[in-house]
Amino acid sequence: MEFLLGLVVLVLDIYAIYQTLTSSASTAAKAAWTIAIILLPVLGVLVWLIAGPRGRPLRA
Repeated sequence: MEFLLGLVVLVLDIYAIYQTLTSSASTAAKAAWTIAIILLPVLGVLVWLIAGPRGRPLRA
């Protein structure tokens, strides 16, 4: 069970880092989010889901 949980956290971390690096945020923001996600894998991805950099807003 721990293996599966660890695998889910790894996949979420990789996804969060990819989304961060491909976002339109500044380089400093990208670096800060990436470091936070790497150093705090579970907490970092949770905070990223709530407050992380977003892509460009869609126009209506």
